[in-house]
Amino acid sequence: MKKTSVNTGKTLKVLGLVIGLGALPLLLGVTGCTTGSRYEQSTGERIDDHGTSSRVKAALADDSQYKYDGVNVETFKGVVQLSGFVNTRDQKNRAGDLARKVKGVTDVENNITVKE
Repeated sequence: MKKTSVNTGKTLKVLGLVIGLGALPLLLGVTGCTTGSRYEQSTGERIDDHGTSSRVKAALADDSQYKYDGVNVETFKGVVQLSGFVNTRDQKNRAGDLARKVKGVTDVENNITVKE
């Protein structure tokens, strides 16, 4: 009977070691998702940026002077990038001004091309 207890103890130690080592990459993977770096967004930043992009798109769509169907909006860490095409320089400048006024926008890169 003692042999069985010794084998069971060793088996439990090995099993505990395997489970512990197997959980380590999972633990590191989960904690690695919470922090962003200069070139990567954290989950929270991604959610915030998505909301900012949505608010900028809504502001452009609600503009009474122009329609911005050909303008794309991307946000990364609060910086909004506008791209696409408009008919006049005034439309391009107004789109940038509207985007700057939106909550959550820290800067605007206005890369809109004028079709002239």
